[in-house]
Amino acid sequence: MPVEILMPALSPTMEEGTLAKWLKAEGDAIAAGDVICEIETDKATMEFEAVDEGVLGKIIVPDGTAGVKVNQLIGIVLEEGEDASALDGFQAGGGAAAPKAEAASAPAAESSPAPSAGAPAPAAAPAKSAGERIFASPLARRMAGQEGLDLKAVTGTGPKGRIVKHDIEAALKAGTGKAAPAATSAPAAAAAPAAAPAPAKPVALPDAPHTAVPNSTMRKVIAKRLTESKQTVPHFYLTVDVELDALLALRKDLNARAEGLGQSYKLSVNDLVIKAVALALKQVPAANAAWTDEAIILWDDVDVSVAVATEGGLITPIIRKADQKGLATISNEMKELAKKARDGKLKPEEFQGGGFTISNLGMFGIRDFAAIINPPQGCILAVGAGEQRPVVKDGALAVATVMSCTLSVDHRVVDGAVGAQFMAAFKKLIQDPMAMML
Repeated sequence: MPVEILMPALSPTMEEGTLAKWLKAEGDAIAAGDVICEIETDKATMEFEAVDEGVLGKIIVPDGTAGVKVNQLIGIVLEEGEDASALDGFQAGGGAAAPKAEAASAPAAESSPAPSAGAPAPAAAPAKSAGERIFASPLARRMAGQEGLDLKAVTGTGPKGRIVKHDIEAALKAGTGKAAPAATSAPAAAAAPAAAPAPAKPVALPDAPHTAVPNSTMRKVIAKRLTESKQTVPHFYLTVDVELDALLALRKDLNARAEGLGQSYKLSVNDLVIKAVALALKQVPAANAAWTDEAIILWDDVDVSVAVATEGGLITPIIRKADQKGLATISNEMKELAKKARDGKLKPEEFQGGGFTISNLGMFGIRDFAAIINPPQGCILAVGAGEQRPVVKDGALAVATVMSCTLSVDHRVVDGAVGAQFMAAFKKLIQDPMAMML
């Protein structure tokens, strides 16, 4: 029977996507692991791989189609020995076709833990032994990683023994696969957005000339998550003014040294801010936290998300373990991640997660602002522009380069005193940047 290719769920929050481009044409042979198309999710453009062999018999959803729902039929693969005549009378999702769907049918299997009535139950297959390939859907692999499950110990009940969402849930319930403690899996639960509020009544637009720009998938997700954040997260704000003169002098000296040594990096103020935030979080670990209904999660690693503006909206690539990295490494990683973000080439692991976010509008001349928290994180730091301001030093008026920074805080996670301790540590590091070199 022909194999259905369904729109996959490539991220936990994905409900629909855009089929950006088919990389295989009708009649092309497909092998397991071949990239068959590119799919634009709410955050990036990702490659979609085939799981089994066959021939691409028919493309249902053409290039550039937006709003394709997860589990929607996008194409059909013919198995060995089948030709185009096998498509005659073929019904999507009908009869025995469902258990054979492999190229992209994992999301369908995951969304329904038991086979539909009338369809033959797929044969359960043991997980692969050491050294053998383990067939599992992307969502099942992600869930296993979050829960600390060993896929080798999980029995797959999907098509041809593939491990799917239902198998992971069953393994967790049975306690097999060496599941991690519940506290470890709590962040995964926290990552799920809160229930969306009831939709507001459409706003009546004035009858005037205008241009309507359709909302992209990314823009819709941003709108939904930020609305949920402001409505469900109790924000409060802490602002400090920090003097930048010593930091600017250090940056100038380090860049001159790098140029003299023929090094490829050039430090920005933002690179130094990332380092200062990471070290401040190390000093005040209670600010490196997330909220769940069961517990406050204190992150072991200091993973700093940095907001990057793209044509579709903001995305937050992550500098992992930023407290352990030198300035040159942070600078090079940030430049690479920012470029990939603007090109829509970020991998999920490069933007999903993070324990703390920085949003810097200083380069646009913004003096100060308050950013919206990115759940499940507990804090986001809004960084303004450095500018010449009058200050009082030793009782006398002087001029210094001053930058205003505002910390938006989830009061469920971080109390005012903890937020103040973090801002004090951050300010000290910025104003005495040589301390970051220790």
